[in-house]
Amino acid sequence: MMTGIPRRVFLSAMGAGLVLGLAGTAPAWAQGKTFVLVQINQQALFFNQVNAGAEKGAKETGNKLVIYNANNDPSKQNDAIDTYIQQKVAGIAVDAIDVNGIMPAIEQATKAGIPVVALDAILPAGPQKAQVGVDNAKAGADLAHYYLNYVKTHMSGKSTLGIVGALNSYIQNVRQKGFEDVVKSAPGIKIAGVVDGRNVQDTALNAAENLITANPDMTTIYATGEPALIGAIAAVASQGKQKSIKIFGWDLSPEAIAGIDKGEVIAVVQQDPALMGEEAIKALVKVADGKTVDKNIYVPVTIVTEKNVAPYRSVFK
Repeated sequence: MMTGIPRRVFLSAMGAGLVLGLAGTAPAWAQGKTFVLVQINQQALFFNQVNAGAEKGAKETGNKLVIYNANNDPSKQNDAIDTYIQQKVAGIAVDAIDVNGIMPAIEQATKAGIPVVALDAILPAGPQKAQVGVDNAKAGADLAHYYLNYVKTHMSGKSTLGIVGALNSYIQNVRQKGFEDVVKSAPGIKIAGVVDGRNVQDTALNAAENLITANPDMTTIYATGEPALIGAIAAVASQGKQKSIKIFGWDLSPEAIAGIDKGEVIAVVQQDPALMGEEAIKALVKVADGKTVDKNIYVPVTIVTEKNVAPYRSVFK
């Protein structure tokens, strides 16, 4: 795992013109090529950081970027891609909600001569030019090994584990499996159950509360994404279990850092979403210029704990 200091991400309101309306005729684009990022939502800090990195990549290469917010609706992602095909954009990056359902739209874009790069969510084999993101299975397994060492040294080798996932997210299912494959055969670990937060913070909160209520002996939680982690932290607090349940998960936030400071959150897999967005746009630019790129472009992660959380405070204040 890399443990370098994170890149500072400046988040501002996404300016007018970043999110393109789908009605009407194609606009008169600015100089340079126009690329599109079809995003899942703009609620999660993670996605906003991806957007900021993508903007940086477009600016550094002298191109224009349009960000489309699907608001967690997979059909809107498909419709957006269809519209951008008609508008003849230079390339499309997509963080897919429905990784299988998005494929016909990606195939249509490719037939129209518009390259597509997938980021974050892992797509099945298809015509997309590259997959940009982290090795989620390996990172999940690495966090599981950290988890087992913590349980061994701080919990006498025994723990009842609850998992807050997002069963509608292929990528979070990969993280869940990578983690579970390591811990399920470990002595002293009992998996109480898995609940579905659906990648929505309030849904994850309610699911985690139900999991805690149904398993009063639970001592650890693994959360597979930012909404799941924030929801789990809130659920532990609402149930008054801050001292008895330790949390492990993915993607830092102000809530996660506060949890680390209080000793309630033990370890968080932190991606570099800004670099992910930047690499996706730069890969699209290369392909649009007739160059080739690696099929898999991996962005490193860091396991953040109380020992190395300090540099992240300026990013998540």
